[in-house]
Amino acid sequence: MSKPKFHFFAYLSRMKYITRWGLMRNTQPENIQEHSLQVAIIAHALAVIKNRFFSGNVNADRIAVLGLFHDSNEIITGDMPTPIKYFNPEINRAYKDIEEVSKKKLLSMLPRELEEEYSGLLFQEQSDYESYKIVKAADRIAAYIKCLEEVKAGNMEFKKASESIHKSIVEINAPEVEYFMKNFIPSFSLTLDELE
Repeated sequence: MSKPKFHFFAYLSRMKYITRWGLMRNTQPENIQEHSLQVAIIAHALAVIKNRFFSGNVNADRIAVLGLFHDSNEIITGDMPTPIKYFNPEINRAYKDIEEVSKKKLLSMLPRELEEEYSGLLFQEQSDYESYKIVKAADRIAAYIKCLEEVKAGNMEFKKASESIHKSIVEINAPEVEYFMKNFIPSFSLTLDELE
């Protein structure tokens, strides 16, 4: 077997080892790989809803892929808990710098010919602001779903986080987000039998 040249995809496969919600007791652990899939699914749905019901013109497929990659740099940085990340402006700025460095490190693990393609997935481009806004909303919704599932399992550790995240979702003030929250989120509080 020849010596490997590029480690990008081997690193990405390690997303399953990076757990989220590190400061909180979880009834069901969550890793960034499964979280990213959920974000991609929700982001795609938000984009489709925006296009179908609210005269949007966004690329739902691209937005789904952005969702898949949105936390990929955490393979290097780990998942920093929100209370720490936003503890004060200095820590937040330092973390953003670390995120940039980690994304560049990931990009360096690709053949040069592929760097441009993946750079557009790892780094937010100004021209794609609307797409990233949808992914960010999907990220918040996925976090809220996690909170609902934990509270449903009797874990009150997530009750305050649920309220705080719900408030941040309402503040997004986007019709596609409101539509998703109204029409799809209530199902997450039901049991399997109730979904029948």
